Amino acid sequence: MNRNLATALPLLKTAKTYLEYLQAPAALAARLFVGAAFFRSGLTKIVDWDTTLALFADEYHVPLLPTDVAAVAGTFGELFFPVLLVMGLFGRFSALSLSFVNIVAVLSLSEIAPAALQQHQFWGSLLLAIVLWGPGGWSVDAWWWPKASRQIKA
Repeated sequence: MNRNLATALPLLKTAKTYLEYLQAPAALAARLFVGAAFFRSGLTKIVDWDTTLALFADEYHVPLLPTDVAAVAGTFGELFFPVLLVMGLFGRFSALSLSFVNIVAVLSLSEIAPAALQQHQFWGSLLLAIVLWGPGGWSVDAWWWPKASRQIKA
């Protein structure tokens, strides 16, 4: 074996071990960041429902849904799924649901500022990571699913 490679392998293994310790807090940080953004958006919608309905009628053109249904569904999604996401309860499902809300939000706006689009893309990438890799070790899912699967097998 190459001498440099023999020296590098233990260092790489050590680095990998320490990086794995960061996975749970990083997943929690991603869940908190995205969840807070969507939850704040939902809160602004319920503060002034008349304005929200006007926005859905004039600005947000949600396909296939009447204005009032789209407003209720969007607001519900922005208030309910972030709570699940932050807790890490049904983490993949809540991340996938918020991904759908995120995509509909982008597609519903006739004009979106480049900075806003970039923000939605960033949220989407964090949500995709949670969908693919799960909510992490610091989540209700990490605690609950192993116990639930043992009960199902019994």
